[in-house]
Amino acid sequence: MTKLLEINNLKTQFFTSAGVVQAVDGITYDVAPGETVAVVGESGCGKSVSAMSILRLIPDPPGKIVDGSIMFDGKDLLSLSDAEMREIRGRDIGMIFQEPMTSLNPVLTVERQLTETLEEHLDVTREAARARALELLNLVGISEPERRLKQYPHHLSGGMRQRVMIAMALACEPKLIIADEPTTALDVTIQAQILELMKDLTRKLGVAMIIITHNLGVVARYADRVNVMYAGRIIESGSAEQIYHDPKHPYTLALLQSVPRFDHTRGEKLKPVIGQPPDLTKLDDGCSFRPRCAFATEQCAQAKPPLEAVQEGHISACWEKSNVGLEESAA
Repeated sequence: MTKLLEINNLKTQFFTSAGVVQAVDGITYDVAPGETVAVVGESGCGKSVSAMSILRLIPDPPGKIVDGSIMFDGKDLLSLSDAEMREIRGRDIGMIFQEPMTSLNPVLTVERQLTETLEEHLDVTREAARARALELLNLVGISEPERRLKQYPHHLSGGMRQRVMIAMALACEPKLIIADEPTTALDVTIQAQILELMKDLTRKLGVAMIIITHNLGVVARYADRVNVMYAGRIIESGSAEQIYHDPKHPYTLALLQSVPRFDHTRGEKLKPVIGQPPDLTKLDDGCSFRPRCAFATEQCAQAKPPLEAVQEGHISACWEKSNVGLEESAA
């Protein structure tokens, strides 16, 4: 299958007074055209930094991509000039940021924020850009688009601001959209509407999407494949069905057990993931999850387990992956 995006051994570090933060520590994955891939994990595991690395938006200093390659549509993004990357951003890769109120410009109207991208990348007239902006607002389900164009972000509800962000990401018909926690600040009903909208648009327009989230419900319903991250590394990857029904890493299992389920009896307590994420400036040679892991052995302290195939299309980085599968079957 042709790959639209191929990330290989990507390492992004932050050089701080407290030490070197290994925010992204050698991740490898790909995205096919039209595919939706989820990146899942706790806060601080490197999800957002990996996304910002793809767009080369890591602040330097203190951050720096120190190793790896990012191939997008046949181009090595890490070898492009700043001007060439500006052409890629917005035109070929759209981004939906985590909090629309801080991502939208408060002093520009909705119209200007949409038309600016179109004029910059597609070289269209102001009139043509305005017509396209109206079309985009209709596409993302915003009522009275003519009136909304004249408004500022603070005039809009959280759900409407998120829809404007989606419209901006789709403006130039990109090949890939990166959605960084796209529903974090929204209530449950609006979350569902936004996610259904994104899935429908990607299906209709054939756009590939990377969803960065800690919400496993989002993953189950909308992702084709899932990458589970912990301490800057991908520790398990597979189809959504494989991850949910046959997890092979203790961290993935712990995440799934911490989520409410309809098949559990009423009043049954959830199982939280015990402990705290590790300090990324003090990682040792062993598995980073072992202090929180019920399956940890002496081998886990000696070396980081490599990502290995456990079945077709399903890989896991765990020395005890066979026992994890048995535990889940008994659960």
